[in-house]
Amino acid sequence: MIEKSAIRILVLDDEPFMLKLLGHILLNLGFAPATTCDNGRAALEWIDSTGKHPDMILLDLNMPEMDGVEFVRHLVERRYSGSLILISGEDERMLQAAEKLVRAHKIRVLGHLHKPVAPEGLKALLEKWAQPPQSKPQAANKIYGADEVRAAIANGELINHYQPKVKVATSRVVGVETLVRWQHPRDGMVFPAQFIGVAEAHGLIDGLTRVVLTGALAQAKLWQEMGLVLQMAINVSMDNLASLDFADFVAVQAAAAGVPPQRVMLEVTESRLMQDPRAPLEILTRLRLKRFRLSIDDFGTGHSSLAQLRDIPFDELKIDQSFVHGAWDNGTVRAMFNASLGLAGQLNMEVVAEGVENQDDWDFLRKTKCDIAQGYFIAKPMHAASLPGWITGWQGRMCEEFQAAS
Repeated sequence: MIEKSAIRILVLDDEPFMLKLLGHILLNLGFAPATTCDNGRAALEWIDSTGKHPDMILLDLNMPEMDGVEFVRHLVERRYSGSLILISGEDERMLQAAEKLVRAHKIRVLGHLHKPVAPEGLKALLEKWAQPPQSKPQAANKIYGADEVRAAIANGELINHYQPKVKVATSRVVGVETLVRWQHPRDGMVFPAQFIGVAEAHGLIDGLTRVVLTGALAQAKLWQEMGLVLQMAINVSMDNLASLDFADFVAVQAAAAGVPPQRVMLEVTESRLMQDPRAPLEILTRLRLKRFRLSIDDFGTGHSSLAQLRDIPFDELKIDQSFVHGAWDNGTVRAMFNASLGLAGQLNMEVVAEGVENQDDWDFLRKTKCDIAQGYFIAKPMHAASLPGWITGWQGRMCEEFQAAS
């Protein structure tokens, strides 16, 4: 680990008092004297003259001549490889927008601080610097070709994992979402981000979804025979909804597996706009007439919008994880979550919150009228064989939590 005294820090702020204050805090925390600049151009000239990037920059957003956003653009041009901490007197939404922009530029941002800066807040962000971001294995960055994906579908290399969904009010496990994985003969477990886009782009997603759906219904039958009755959620894409036989295919598969339609939830994910809405509307309406349930997935992002709620008879609304995780501590995200919850309530739709990542998220949901929760705090997607044992463990965990609270 690099010693604090060896970390090169640049502080950029147009207020002389802030430059002195931040420099003083850094010294008290054991860092070497920071380089300070009161305007962006001077800071860029210093960076260019040294020929070496600072390890960290404390950056004020609102400065005359060159603001912090423009300064970041110049850092990108210089291929800046260090970290940033954003500091400003602007409101929380402004700081969040700036932080998101920095991340979009692939610059590591440790977080943001409001003025006046508290030493404890700065110390907490500086401690993040010593924890380098986790890098994914090389195989996890690989994108596979259409022929490889086509072969995986044909050769039975796709396997389903299942992520539990629990009732918020009672903590009871009520269902699972089916999430496909690819057991690659050479690379091992391959996740959807590496092949679903390829399948969509090359007309393979309909065949892939049918394989996933058939396997999920067969698994639901096995669980039923064990006395484990769960709702089975399966993702469908717009390409499935362009095939007029899809509703009949789903009905035939469910009947063959002996799974009642009411226990099958089809999660509609729109990665692109409907070119012709007639076929999707026909298929989804027919599925509802057959008593299958419909969910609008990732609500609030992409093309999952109010227009779809107006036009399609959905039973369930899944609030995207970006409006769930951290909502307890973010007023903007919390307002969007509550608005989605209220809208669903007025439409008599059940609500699922995705992205429940920690105890704070879980505690927040339990104070709301959200129906169902899903996320890593509850469980990661797992192989079918692991689910019964996990349910037993989850029930024990919730009993302990209840006893501790009473």
